Amino acid sequence: MAAITLKDIRKTYGDGFLAVKGVSLDIADGEFVILVGPSGCGKSTLLRMIVGLEDITSGELRIGDKVVNDKAPRDRHLAMVFQNYALYPHLTVFENIAFPLRLQKGKFTEEQVREKVEFAANTLELQDHLQRKPANLSGGQRQRVAMGRAIVREANAFLFDEPLSNLDAKLRGQMRTEIARMQRRLGTTTVYVTHDQTEAMTLGDRVAVLRKGELQQVASPRGLYEQPVNLFVAGFIGSPPMNFLPGEVDGDTLHLPVADVPISPELKEKLGDRKLVIVGLRPEHFEDASLTKDSREGVVAFDVNVDVTEWLGSDLYAYIPFETHADVASKLEELDRDLDGEGMRTQMVVALDSESRVRDGDQASLWFDPAKMMVFDPEGGENLTYDAGKVREVDQQNEQDRKASIQRAQEREAAKAS
Repeated sequence: MAAITLKDIRKTYGDGFLAVKGVSLDIADGEFVILVGPSGCGKSTLLRMIVGLEDITSGELRIGDKVVNDKAPRDRHLAMVFQNYALYPHLTVFENIAFPLRLQKGKFTEEQVREKVEFAANTLELQDHLQRKPANLSGGQRQRVAMGRAIVREANAFLFDEPLSNLDAKLRGQMRTEIARMQRRLGTTTVYVTHDQTEAMTLGDRVAVLRKGELQQVASPRGLYEQPVNLFVAGFIGSPPMNFLPGEVDGDTLHLPVADVPISPELKEKLGDRKLVIVGLRPEHFEDASLTKDSREGVVAFDVNVDVTEWLGSDLYAYIPFETHADVASKLEELDRDLDGEGMRTQMVVALDSESRVRDGDQASLWFDPAKMMVFDPEGGENLTYDAGKVREVDQQNEQDRKASIQRAQEREAAKAS
């Protein structure tokens, strides 16, 4: 195992296209880091530069205490799991997993090969499939074989390039837990590329969000969710995504399309002399007032006309159209394009309790706590309500939890072996 350090890494292709724009990132020994972002943001290019499949135009890449910019992939001692599994169809599961060991001719005895393959198979629950061919396996089993091949190499780090994108939704959920369990059990440094923010939020110790080759923010999943540094991160992280509403500053009141919000002294200081801002509210920050028996102090209550509802069992999503402000429309359209959106109609989505009786065409009484509101600058997109201290606090707690979970997993393995 080893730490991975990227210092001002850049990638420029022959036609002059700058794919990765000066990314610096420290990945601790044993840490699980996710590279996430929409298509074309440079995350796979960055991963391929780490493993050595792409040349680094400038910058420094360290694995452990060694600079590896000019080292061949085989000399970096990394194991990569590809999106398409890259299995050999004519070999059994056993021989597919053993293949990296066979390449190192004479280094391992047959008994050592068998021990390493059986350890990987037991780790991934493949012991009953070792004599089968890849064609006779499910998608999830094939992906586990690819992971097994990475395990036997005893590499310094595991690199995953969108490994679950070819699986259906149910299998993706199962494989997420499988990958998380394996990483905790082995404690191996892991870098994982995905465009799926659900994978990013559930798997990573920390998540690095990329946009057009630039690193936007690196934090724990909770840190990103609660304290996004800008509009892009706020819009990318969260499902359903954050609602963005124009906010017009009028003295001590912030006028939104759906409600008027009192401006606190703290917020007033952060707003400065701005007269127009973009307000972010998560769908779950809203509640159905008809389900609340007690009056809540400090909340903002309002009535809206609901267009469409979706009942999902655990939640009820209500979609509420609104008119945006012309001066922020272009910024939100640009953000939608960056997030691979389709430029659909302007609407707000609220996630209500599944017991809510709000339905299509109803007028609903809703409320939200203005303390949970995020406020963004409409020009640069920075989060004016960002609190770096809270992010540090959350990330420190996250790091303690990570170390504790690795220790528990390894203690369980030791107990099984004894």
